[in-house]
Amino acid sequence: MTTGEDKTAVVTGGSSGIGRAIVSRLVAEGYKVGFFGTSGGKVEALLRTLREEGAGDRALGDVVDIRSPEQVEDFLSQVQRNLGEISILVNNAGISPKADGKRIAVHGTTLDGWNDVLAVNLTGAFLCTRLVLPGMVERRFGRLVMIGSMASRGLPRFAGAAYVASKSGLAGFVRALAAEYASFGITANTVAPGNIATEMTGGPSSPQNRAAVSTIPAGRIGEAGDLAGIVTFLCSQEAGFINGATVDVTGAEYVAL
Repeated sequence: MTTGEDKTAVVTGGSSGIGRAIVSRLVAEGYKVGFFGTSGGKVEALLRTLREEGAGDRALGDVVDIRSPEQVEDFLSQVQRNLGEISILVNNAGISPKADGKRIAVHGTTLDGWNDVLAVNLTGAFLCTRLVLPGMVERRFGRLVMIGSMASRGLPRFAGAAYVASKSGLAGFVRALAAEYASFGITANTVAPGNIATEMTGGPSSPQNRAAVSTIPAGRIGEAGDLAGIVTFLCSQEAGFINGATVDVTGAEYVAL
């Protein structure tokens, strides 16, 4: 079991979809959780739900632009002041731009569009991780979890090149973190979801998800809760010897050799 000192977590992109499920699961497991998103309405809705469940004192949420180092640093400072030293970071924030519901081809991708995806999905994870690492090193305990994607594991069918590159970069970032910080009791792992019914993918009835069902041996689209349990385990003391790994959560749509 984690100790009280090790139970403050931050979840980026935590106000909806996979992030919201992770926040809810961590809070239910007794963690104190700071989370942020880009919609004030969604942040407040989750805080309201947590208060109704009697867990409002263990959660802090705000609107943060992960592309802004100043906003990220300010939020993490708020978490430390109000909830305690951060020992767990789940880098979940991500965007995957589409055109008419389909991926944007490389030749149609603008430089601004490319840079924006990498700024949110990859550089944002770096900014958050860089800020929490010194405290983790000092306390000799830390859990870093990146939400990657099946799109970076095999041939991408729906995601655009910028998204695929950013998620592939996260997996490389994790390997570097594991190499540098394992001796400090810090683990870094990637969770790579397959087709999950969220706002980003349009829900179970979206064309993308309807098309995907026939390729998933489990016979269904994944749900955000399918990720939350895996992430919570990777945040625990018990997962201390899992480091530098990628955990595929795809319903066997992708199986690593």
